[in-house]
Amino acid sequence: MHLKTLTLRGFKSFASTTTLALQPGITCVVGPNGSGKSNVVDALAWVMGEQGARALRGSNMADVIFAGTSGRAALGRAQVDLTIDNADGLLDIEYSEVTISRTLFRGGGSEYSINGSPVRLLDVQELLSDTGMGRQMHVIVGQGQLDAILSSTPEERRGFIEEAAGVLKHRRRKERALKKLADMDANLVRVLDLTAEIHRQLKPLARQARIARRASLIQARVRDAKARLLADDLASALSRLAALEASDESAAQRRATLEAQIAASRVSLSSLEEAERSSSPALEQASADWQSLTTLTERLRGTLMAATQKVALRATPEPPPAGEDPDVLDERARVAGTEDAAVAGQVEVARSALTSATRAREAAEDTDEAASRELARVNRVIADHREKVARLTGDVSTAASRLEAAHAEAERAWSAYQGAQERAAAAEAAVPGATGSAADSAFDKDGLSADSSGGAARAYAEASARRDAARAHVDELLGVEREARAERARWEARRDALEQLLAPEDGTAELLGKPGVLGQVAPLLHITPGYEDAIAAALAPFADAVVVDSLARGLGELDAAHAAGRSLRLVVAPCDQARAEETLRTGEATATSPVAASPGALGASELPEGAAWLRSVVTCEGGAAPLAALLDGVVACSAECAPAVLALASVRAVVTPGGDVLRAWSVEGGWQASSVLSVRADFEQASVRAKDAGVRMDAVCNELAHANVQLDRCIKEVNEALKALRAEDAQRAKEAQELARAQSAAQAARAEAERARDVARRADEQVEWAREQDVAARARLERADSVGSPESLEDAQAHADAASRAARQARETENEARLSLRTLEEQSRRAAARARSLRQAAAAEREERARYARREAVRQTELATASDVEAAARIALEAAERALSRAATERDRLSARRSQVSREVSDARRALDRMSAELAEAMNSANQGKIAAEQTRVRVEDLQRRALEELSLEPEQLIAEFGPETPVPVLPLDPDDVEKAEAAKPRAYVRAEQERALATAQKDLEKLGRVNPLALEEHEALAARHKFLVDQVQDLKASKADLLRIVQDVDRLVQEAFTAAFAETRKQFEHVFGVLFPGGQGDLVLTDPEDMLSTGIEIEARPAGKKVKRLSLLSGGERSLAAIAFLVAIFKARPSPFYVMDEVEAALDDMNLTRLLTIFKELQETSQLIVITHQKRTMEIADALYGVTMRDGITRVVSQRLAD
Repeated sequence: MHLKTLTLRGFKSFASTTTLALQPGITCVVGPNGSGKSNVVDALAWVMGEQGARALRGSNMADVIFAGTSGRAALGRAQVDLTIDNADGLLDIEYSEVTISRTLFRGGGSEYSINGSPVRLLDVQELLSDTGMGRQMHVIVGQGQLDAILSSTPEERRGFIEEAAGVLKHRRRKERALKKLADMDANLVRVLDLTAEIHRQLKPLARQARIARRASLIQARVRDAKARLLADDLASALSRLAALEASDESAAQRRATLEAQIAASRVSLSSLEEAERSSSPALEQASADWQSLTTLTERLRGTLMAATQKVALRATPEPPPAGEDPDVLDERARVAGTEDAAVAGQVEVARSALTSATRAREAAEDTDEAASRELARVNRVIADHREKVARLTGDVSTAASRLEAAHAEAERAWSAYQGAQERAAAAEAAVPGATGSAADSAFDKDGLSADSSGGAARAYAEASARRDAARAHVDELLGVEREARAERARWEARRDALEQLLAPEDGTAELLGKPGVLGQVAPLLHITPGYEDAIAAALAPFADAVVVDSLARGLGELDAAHAAGRSLRLVVAPCDQARAEETLRTGEATATSPVAASPGALGASELPEGAAWLRSVVTCEGGAAPLAALLDGVVACSAECAPAVLALASVRAVVTPGGDVLRAWSVEGGWQASSVLSVRADFEQASVRAKDAGVRMDAVCNELAHANVQLDRCIKEVNEALKALRAEDAQRAKEAQELARAQSAAQAARAEAERARDVARRADEQVEWAREQDVAARARLERADSVGSPESLEDAQAHADAASRAARQARETENEARLSLRTLEEQSRRAAARARSLRQAAAAEREERARYARREAVRQTELATASDVEAAARIALEAAERALSRAATERDRLSARRSQVSREVSDARRALDRMSAELAEAMNSANQGKIAAEQTRVRVEDLQRRALEELSLEPEQLIAEFGPETPVPVLPLDPDDVEKAEAAKPRAYVRAEQERALATAQKDLEKLGRVNPLALEEHEALAARHKFLVDQVQDLKASKADLLRIVQDVDRLVQEAFTAAFAETRKQFEHVFGVLFPGGQGDLVLTDPEDMLSTGIEIEARPAGKKVKRLSLLSGGERSLAAIAFLVAIFKARPSPFYVMDEVEAALDDMNLTRLLTIFKELQETSQLIVITHQKRTMEIADALYGVTMRDGITRVVSQRLAD
């Protein structure tokens, strides 16, 4: 298999379609820098599935699309087609030629295709995975690939071999399996949650289903009882209906007899009623006449009474009005109006005065404001004048001060000049005569200083040596002090940690410190070192117990522990001191005499070597003395000697140093943690060691303090010696410079005299200028004082005060005028209101007098009319009373006659009523029978309807199946009693029992409460769902086990493939390294040979003549060759169809290039090589050569040469 063609369309700088025909062998792509040679490599990587934009030297994937130039627009997509010759069938596809295409659109869309058929990226990667051209792209050795190998970790180097060995597809398979496993775990968790939830729901639903089943049984019992009671009621109703229909015939005969008698009585009654009716009109007419006359009489009597009352009422005249005379009121109103008019005139006058006062106030305020502004202006003018005078006064003072300062400076300058001249003369006079003496003095001092300087230097050197020795000693003591401090801290930390472990973990720890508690057992035991665990095992569980003073105390604490739910381990101290002393003596004797300690006749000498009686290695003091009995017959020895020791008659048990307890009949041990006594011994040891370390640290600190004092003294001596040395050096330098200083002093004095003369002349000039400035300032001040103030402040102030008083007076006048106006206006309003109210009162009084006259005229008229009516009513009333007496007599006569006839009619009617009542009673009885029959019939129909509606039974079926004659079967009320009820015999029907059974069943049904009628179906469905989920859980677990087996198989395949690939690569690396580094040694080493699934790979490279093996210690060229050797070893161990080399030989010299070309020729035998190069010698071995150039930002293949 090899690459046949590579076609680029819009990929990076390949704007136009460019096809490179690739042949087996070595193909070199050459061209100047920046022409686009590496874009060919990027195209190969991109079309084979590279997803990293940085690997393609871009920031994002859209950078691979041609971006345009100044003469050509950008393209919208990039496409690369790679055609592979698959004649040998290395690719798992049924084509002898395979074309892989990848297209990227600028909008972000991407397409892959194989032989024109759209595929996924995964399909492309799977197709190339077994050829070494997979995801890692190790077949493409780019410009940064060598550095990546050199800087990669051992695990990353492992990836190169895995890619070449085809392991990655197994890893992807494992990854997919692990992903499925993770998903399956999530599904399993979810299914388990669902199963648990459904299982949780099944219990209450089962209870509901049982309740529903019991409710159905109770409902069946209710239905049976209802049916039997309903059948009983229906049978009784049918029997009663038959009896009522038979009694209707006798009632019909009695009704016929009563009807005949009633007919005869009605004929007699009709004749009597006719006679009664004939007498009624006359009586009614008489009664009507009497009634009408009575009514007329009462009406006349009422008219007479009303007329009499009206006459009496109208006979008394109404009193006249008592109000004030209207004319008087009009006169008073006129007077009030006149007063109002007078006050209105005064109001107008006051308003005019107010207006005048307002204008005067405004004028006075304007004058006051103007005067205030003038006063302010005068104040400003006067202040300016005063400021000017003060400024001129200051100028005069400044000029006088400047003049005085100039005089003083001139005097000082001339004095300095005279002093400089004197110093210059003295210096010049002193230099010639002092030269020889100064030189001699300097010579003498040099000799002395040399001697003294040598002594001071020796003293300084000796002091420095002592200081260095003292400092070294202090440093040494500091190190010792740090070690002692660290040791003390270590032992104190161990002591504190062990102290925490000594506290009992049960309720025993809470007893410490209580009354009657003597302390713990462990401090009372003195054990020979090394036997702590053995003693603890023999004394278990009392090794960390607490000692109490009495058994009663122990029992009390035990009761408290039982109540609190804790456990205790207590040792009771001896009851009396004698017993305690005896026990103590026994313990001491035991500790000092091993022979006496042994309970048997055997002594310590008869024990095997290395064995010892436990009573001989421990002393039990105080309250722990009773524990010595537990050690009788117990021997401490190794496990190997235990059988021999247990064979001795006096040996009860054997305890090993590790705490294992061995008896002839039991073995106890295997404890991992240290015993309490061992921890106590460690604690005591740590306490002693911490105390010793503290003593040592204190001693070291004291010694360090003395050393610091000595160091300070040595440093002080060094400083004093150094100070003496520096003083001598300074004195010698001073004597040596004396002559030069005298000469320079004379020269400086002369120069100073010249400078002082110049300063004195400038000071005289400054005095003249200051005098002129002083005269001018005094002249300006005199002129200002002679002029005086331009304005008069007193006049302006007096004018402003007068204007202010005038304004204030004007405001007061205005206020008085305003107040007078308001007063007059109020008087005017009151006068007008008084006039208006008087005129209204006069009008009202006139109206009231007119109404009185009209009422009096009406009274006179009504009085005359009422008198006439009273006289006429008296006459008519007398006539009406006489006619009424006659009508009453006639009415009484006719009424007596009518009463006689009425009594006869009444008697006849009573007889007829009695017979009618008998007939009605007979008919009522018949009707009641019919009603009862009808009611019974309705009840029968209702019972039949209820049988159909409630029980869905026909009446005949109801009576046949549930009638009173039918036996009653036993129906269960609980699901557990069904079989028992089926075996019971039926009983006879008893209505009371059925009623009680119905009531009981209904109460039981009410006690059940709300019943879920669907609980049975829901429970069955949920149980089926639970069984299904349980089966699913089992299936998931089985699938999980299958996936785990797949992962194990994949790990095995990966391990086998990697092991074989690594062995072959290691072999090839030794060969290739020997070719590239003649005489050198190279090897590949696994970082973890025990774990072949995750081990990394280290590269060991040792060129000839060098002992280094690490890559980081090699030169740049050697490191590049080592990386190439690693890649070539992989290529040779697991050959790929082709390899791409992108300027890998750029940093090599001729000799190393020759070696590399030898490797290229070896690779040529099994693979196709595409080399990007600038080296001429590399081009010479090529079978095909492509020249690449760039013009206007577009790459073109300008020539190609195929080898013969």
